[in-house]
Amino acid sequence: MFFSKKTKKEPESLKEVLSILKKLEEKTDKNSQVLEELKRENKKNLQKVGIVRFNPFKEIGGDQSFSMAVLDADNNGFVMTSHYGREANRVYIKQISRGSSSYSLAKDELEALKKAMQ
Repeated sequence: MFFSKKTKKEPESLKEVLSILKKLEEKTDKNSQVLEELKRENKKNLQKVGIVRFNPFKEIGGDQSFSMAVLDADNNGFVMTSHYGREANRVYIKQISRGSSSYSLAKDELEALKKAMQ
């Protein structure tokens, strides 16, 4: 079996084998660096979601309103809440930093945040 697709013949000496191994080691090191960089960058991607549906107006319709928390690996992101009513729909968004907000969170927003962080 050959060590590289570019190798057309088997190595004939220990020197050739060592050269091939050195190239493989360099490629492995480079791939490891790229993988570590991807891991660091991925932590910033929004990747956790928690959604709660509810009815804020008991006399109107069903659970058309919702709170949704969207977070990255470090629990940074936002909570978005939509209050649906017959006459209007209101949407609110609150920033989340390390799992908490500088704004007060409603019960449904806290529940969505908890679901996202699980």
